[in-house]
Amino acid sequence: MTWEVLSIIGTIAFAVSGAIVAMEEEYDILGVYILGIVTAFGGGAIRNLLIGVPISALWEQGMLFQIALLSITAVFLFPNNLLKHWRRWGNFFDAIGLSAFAIQGALYATEMNHPISAVIVAAVLTGSGGGIVRDVLAGRKPLVLRDEIYAVWAILAGACVGLGMASSTLELLVLFVITTVLRILSYTFKWRLPNRSLRSNQ
Repeated sequence: MTWEVLSIIGTIAFAVSGAIVAMEEEYDILGVYILGIVTAFGGGAIRNLLIGVPISALWEQGMLFQIALLSITAVFLFPNNLLKHWRRWGNFFDAIGLSAFAIQGALYATEMNHPISAVIVAAVLTGSGGGIVRDVLAGRKPLVLRDEIYAVWAILAGACVGLGMASSTLELLVLFVITTVLRILSYTFKWRLPNRSLRSNQ
């Protein structure tokens, strides 16, 4: 039940973020729905293809699809009311979604006896793949890879699951809390990874 609740929160957060980006880019209603759905489920779909989970498993998440569609509809109908709350709580819910989905993806890969490299890839794709696809479809540089420490926390979660450091329910919940807190700290204090620019050398 706990993981179902976290998955619901993550689905809502990702669907809403996709819808908001689509509206910022002035997409029509179809574009808003497509971008919202892709953000919520795109990472999981890519993960399933790469680790060998039947793609049909995606269509078994009927309740989550309905929740995503309702969330997108609410954003489209009441953008101004929801945007005020999203600016305050959006990053928090997004952190929950990142942690829950990353751990979920890692567990999928470990259950299929994949090596740790595949477990980490599954965690990253499930946790941040939807955001990458969203930004690409919106014509933006993926913030996940450029602006903030984001995918690193999915890598951390995947490594912990893949190495067997988190396997029991309690250990997974502790890992979820740690990953969420690290993500919150990284955007609160604007942590950045080192980067090198070639423009100054030209």
